[in-house]
Amino acid sequence: MTKLSVNINKIATLRNSRGGDTPNVVQFGVDVQRFGAQGVTIHPRPDERHIRYQDAYDLKPVVTTEYNIEGNPIKKFIDLVLDVKPTQVTLVPDAVDAITSNAGWDTLKHKDFLVDVIQEFKNNDIRTSIFVDPDPKQIEGAKATGTDRIELYTEAYAHEYAKGNTKAIQPYSACALLANELGIGINAGHDLSLDNIKFFKENIPGLLEVSIGHALISESLYLGIENVVQMYLHRLK
Repeated sequence: MTKLSVNINKIATLRNSRGGDTPNVVQFGVDVQRFGAQGVTIHPRPDERHIRYQDAYDLKPVVTTEYNIEGNPIKKFIDLVLDVKPTQVTLVPDAVDAITSNAGWDTLKHKDFLVDVIQEFKNNDIRTSIFVDPDPKQIEGAKATGTDRIELYTEAYAHEYAKGNTKAIQPYSACALLANELGIGINAGHDLSLDNIKFFKENIPGLLEVSIGHALISESLYLGIENVVQMYLHRLK
């Protein structure tokens, strides 16, 4: 079964909008695991506009499943990850002013940088994953960096699937097959939802984990968080 890691950034956004501690990010992390999620994901950014760096420390004792910290490996982020030591670090090439992640790594251009960063994390027993577009050359480049896993950037799939274009899955399926051949684990995330997750899962051989935040939290406004977590788990079987 593919694991569901719930990205709780949007809970932090809601909290920050009022300046208090409601909703409580740590309690939400506890609750989504109690409801069945097999992981918790956060993506702190330098301006701390949603998840704060302190949240990463506060969540560490309560995440009893898998703890995934995503972000651009600037020095502040690297230091945070080495200090917290989550289960997994996912490297994302965010621009400082990016609203959300909008591109995967050029694993060929940035190979030397990624090799150095990934080796530092692996030396500290932290599993590594890098955010990539569904391009075979980038998958091959990812292999050369020494990463344990890739996270397929799924926005293009989600956009096309919503228009009825099921062929949008094809480059993702091809990259998954290649990753399996190369011995790289496969994660996925970005704009995956209750509507498109089942078809995606069925067509991605070896899919280990999906990280879902915006859609899952939005769906929970209507359906309730416990119910939505269970709905995702059912679709991922």
